[in-house]
Amino acid sequence: MTELSPFVLLIPLLLGLGLVWFVARSQRARTQQQNELSQLKAAAQQQALTAALVAQEDERQRIAGELHDGVGTILALAKLHLFAPGSPPVPEASALIDQAVAEVRRISRNLQPATLQQLGLAQALRALVQAVPADNGPDVQLEQETPIGRLIPPHELMVYRIAQELLSNGLTHADAKHIVLRMSLLPGQLTLTYSDDGQGFDLEALGELPPPGPHGQPAGMGLINLRSRVAVLGGQLHYHSEPGVGTCVEAILPVTLLPTGMPTPSYSLIS
Repeated sequence: MTELSPFVLLIPLLLGLGLVWFVARSQRARTQQQNELSQLKAAAQQQALTAALVAQEDERQRIAGELHDGVGTILALAKLHLFAPGSPPVPEASALIDQAVAEVRRISRNLQPATLQQLGLAQALRALVQAVPADNGPDVQLEQETPIGRLIPPHELMVYRIAQELLSNGLTHADAKHIVLRMSLLPGQLTLTYSDDGQGFDLEALGELPPPGPHGQPAGMGLINLRSRVAVLGGQLHYHSEPGVGTCVEAILPVTLLPTGMPTPSYSLIS
């Protein structure tokens, strides 16, 4: 029998090693392609979220302007006609018009918070908390652990909307006697914490909510909006709640401070 040369014996081994190398390389390429597709999908979802929130803020500003310039002006003119020289006084109508004007101004301020642009996040949140009626609502407190300067406008507006959403959800659903909003700032990171002593909710139900997206569903819209806004900032959202023992929500948000002394630029979600 002819003895096979070592080179001939190495051929199957080399073929096997080549096949293993080819399969491993193909697997790595497939994994890399899947990772790239996942990153593209996440980036597209992030862009859709941002675009949806930008459109929402644009619509808020448009409605606020129409309320202030349109409805507010009409009410002011109506009052002038109502109290034209020679007309009998109608105090009830005057009171109703004043009430309507105040309501239009309140809605306009909520849609487009001028205090936020003029005085910054801390003052705007203080005004938001003070707007809660003390006689027929919970006691709402704002706590600030560290001084907070001006953030860049997209971050300042988004943090304000997150706080607004947290407070709105609490006032609507918590049935609480006490609500606390707490802010603390570290370099590059703002932590916004909401806590109440209300009825709480089942955390497992959160798993049934759809993921953040530009189009939510009616059920749980408050939580969906909250998650979406936190996602736009690239932050983290943590819930702690049990039925009957209240709720705590912590939003950890990457933020950028404006340099000291720099004038505040125009507000927009697009930096």
